[in-house]
Amino acid sequence: MTQVLTVLTTTDDEAKAEALARSAVEARLAACAQVSGPVTSVYRWEGAVETAREWRVRFKTAAARYDALEEHIRRHHDYDTPEVVAVPVVRGDGDYLAWVERETAG
Repeated sequence: MTQVLTVLTTTDDEAKAEALARSAVEARLAACAQVSGPVTSVYRWEGAVETAREWRVRFKTAAARYDALEEHIRRHHDYDTPEVVAVPVVRGDGDYLAWVERETAG
């Protein structure tokens, strides 16, 4: 069975999040992408603690497509250092995981 990942990023605008989600799915780098928010992010940046309103994008992809998805996110994201974090799916419905694999086949 193919290893499936959930890949997370955030952005400061709902339209940007939706565009990033759509472009990754259209490029078959993710089978699905969910946009949620707004969320409040608190983080340290350039020596100061910042608070920002952001939208989270959660991509579902095959592990074999991770490198291409990361490159896509970095190329289309406007943050200097965007969050790109992958979490393995350790269990899941076999039909769903197979669907993710089929939809991300390059």
